[in-house]
Amino acid sequence: MNNFLKHQGRRKFVSNSFKISALAAMGSPLLARPSQTEEKVNLTQKYEPLKILILGGTSFLGPHQIAYALERGHQITTFTRGKTKPTIHTDKFDHVESLVGDREDNLEALKGRQWDAVIDNSGHRVHWTEKTAALLKDSVDAYLYTSSTGVFYPYLTENIKEDTQLVRKVPAGINEEEKLEYDYGVMKTNSELAAQNNFGKDRTLIIRPTYMMGPGDRTDRFTYWPIRIPLGGHVLIPGKENDPVQYIDVRDVAEWMIRLLEKKTIGTFNTVGPPSTTGMHGFIYGVHGSFSATCDFIMVEDHEFLKKLDIYWSIPWIMPIGNNFGSARINFEAAVSNGLTYRPLATSCQDIYTWWHSGIIDKERNEKLLMGKNGLMAKEKEVISAWKKKVKD
Repeated sequence: MNNFLKHQGRRKFVSNSFKISALAAMGSPLLARPSQTEEKVNLTQKYEPLKILILGGTSFLGPHQIAYALERGHQITTFTRGKTKPTIHTDKFDHVESLVGDREDNLEALKGRQWDAVIDNSGHRVHWTEKTAALLKDSVDAYLYTSSTGVFYPYLTENIKEDTQLVRKVPAGINEEEKLEYDYGVMKTNSELAAQNNFGKDRTLIIRPTYMMGPGDRTDRFTYWPIRIPLGGHVLIPGKENDPVQYIDVRDVAEWMIRLLEKKTIGTFNTVGPPSTTGMHGFIYGVHGSFSATCDFIMVEDHEFLKKLDIYWSIPWIMPIGNNFGSARINFEAAVSNGLTYRPLATSCQDIYTWWHSGIIDKERNEKLLMGKNGLMAKEKEVISAWKKKVKD
């Protein structure tokens, strides 16, 4: 029987606990926040075992949440369509209860059940979050919604904090790429509100990651760098030396989420790394330092030149102009103050490299990453040649 049913007064106790944690998340002087050093000491501390429902759980973030939660003694249930197969921590799913349904039109498997917390990783439609939050609000203590820093698009300023105005509507007269960005940001904003409207702000946790990377990544964006640089040779590096970059290891996000639920923390957090301000060149040297390859870096710092060749991004670098000026200028002080910790970049890069070459990635995907028609490596010779000619002239 669920702990929810065993203890009659638990709902009131948990609600009060989450309210107290909310004060810490908002910076209340009533409660001192632990330093990051103190938080690291507490990483092995055990908390009351939780029953956690993960909506999704088999793609990228979920498997890392599951592995960490099981390690810390929690019980996990996933709710998926049963179509996506994990490529990481596959052995852990033998210890997970798997419910099958569809957030569009079949939530039957979630009815009549009780959990301590729900993690919504698959809230890709506002009405999906609205329906699951409405269904679960009386049978789950806390709702964690995995949002995105995309709620701040367009990124027109620096030092973007949690209370910065969110995008609420898609304007007219924009191009297709801008529309994709706006659509995503508006969806995430309204999904955050759907979770909060149903559970109340005193039982809702909103996590807004920037670009997540690590073993199991299905986007093959950040992955380019720890796979390309070990190959050595002439390596094209777009962007000025101090063009800011932000990224975070998926495992740092996943593990921190579980610890927040253990501590009954609520609030809204920009979940961003690295812990120190980093420019594009510093990032590249950090990746290079993870391997023993001989590279000749061709640093192309001219934004106008890159624009002409249609090179605007190579994650984590995004040309910091216009609507993307502040995309890598997100403030994450609140997350660090509430226990977010970071792996070294070298660890992330080496783990990505090992995972990529473990046999899980097929030849076609590997070739697409490196030499796909839209890939940076496929353009290297042409761009480097044009750049050298420009510099010479």
